[in-house]
Amino acid sequence: MNKAFESIKRGLGEAIEFAEGKPSKAVVHNLDAVDIKNIRSKVGMTQTEFASAFGISVSTLRHWERGDRNPAGPALVLLNVMEKEPSAVLRALSYQ
Repeated sequence: MNKAFESIKRGLGEAIEFAEGKPSKAVVHNLDAVDIKNIRSKVGMTQTEFASAFGISVSTLRHWERGDRNPAGPALVLLNVMEKEPSAVLRALSYQ
């Protein structure tokens, strides 16, 4: 338990330093915005097919494609992977 506590404490300290703009050992992943409509077009999927494949609603996909909303968290990660390695994602989802 002590080892876990020390790890969490160290991570929290790094997060606080980062948030305060101080040099930190925190690892921060900045993901690029993606052109979702272009990704979908490249793989030849309709909005309905794409939304279904990735477990999102068609409404959410439309908002993303129009720029009304932006994907975040795991969705943004997956879309970045999809943009760079679409065949790998499609294989993993058994679409290829």
